[in-house]
Parts: sequence; structure tokens; C-alpha cells
Amino acid sequence: MKKIIAFAGSNSKLSINKQLAVYAAGLVENVETKILDLNNFELPLFGVDLEAQIGQPENAHKFLDEIRSSDGIILSLAEHNGAYSAVFKNLLDWMSRIENKTFFGKPMLLMATSPGGRGGKSVLAIANDRFPRHNAEIIADFSLPNFGNNFIDGKITNKEFNDELINKVEQFSKAL
Repeated sequence: MKKIIAFAGSNSKLSINKQLAVYAAGLVENVETKILDLNNFELPLFGVDLEAQIGQPENAHKFLDEIRSSDGIILSLAEHNGAYSAVFKNLLDWMSRIENKTFFGKPMLLMATSPGGRGGKSVLAIANDRFPRHNAEIIADFSLPNFGNNFIDGKITNKEFNDELINKVEQFSKAL
């Protein structure tokens, strides 16, 4: 059976992006799903001087192992000031020092949501440009605007957005 991982690029305990990632993962049929939480992979703030002093932290290796052992990735990025959250950027920085091709060619469903009307489109644009250089095979991306109005009781309530996500999940599933 294929194995996918799903996670949010956030360390918020109430992360709306984690809620979206969990929902999307639940739409993928006939796979084993592992939900990851960045809070379980705490890392010091990356710096080359710190790396020279302590080496590469075990949690960066562990997260890379989760990616390596999966058949696909569902990732929903939090957008902070138009870019990645600090916790996700820090994780990416550490992992890329261990393995530049961080995503190992795994199929990826890349998503973002936000309380506002743009739905994390700025961070999606950054990730769509950057992640292929780290060997991500982005199969589809999805943006959900106005999270509070469109996601209620653990699911997308707007039919148009939900149908769009189902279509993108199907594309992702075929790539596994």
C-alpha cells in the first residue's frame, strides 16, 4: 500500500493549514496516511556558525526520513507576511543542508489557506518556483481563501472549492 505524509508549514496548534492538509489527505483513497506536526520536529534557528558547532540536528534528519519513506506529500503552507512561516523556512534550511534534493522527487499536492481573500497565493507562488529546485514533483496546487467562511466542521463547505480540491486530489492520487 502506498504511504503519504501530510503536514502544514506551521507550528500553530490550531493551524488552519493543518486542518486543510488533514482534510485533503482524507480524500486520498487506498493509502496509508501519516499526519506530521512540525511541533514534533523542533529545531534551533539555522545558521552556518551553529551548524559548524553542533552539526545537523537529529530532527532535521528525522523529517527527511519521513519524506524519503513516503510515496507522496500533501503540504499546506501557512503564509506569514507573504512568505513561508519562520518554522517551515527553518526546517527547509536545515534539511537542505543535509540533502539539497529535499523532496526526493515525490509527488506533491501543494496547498495554502488563509483567513483572507487571497488564500495564501503569495506563498504558493514562492513554493511553486522554489520547490522544484529541491526535487519536488508538484502535481497540483490549491488555494482556499476565506478559511473561516469556506471550511466548517472539518470540511470545505463551498462546493466550487471542494470540487476543485477533489479534482486536484485525483491528479495527485494518479501520480502516486
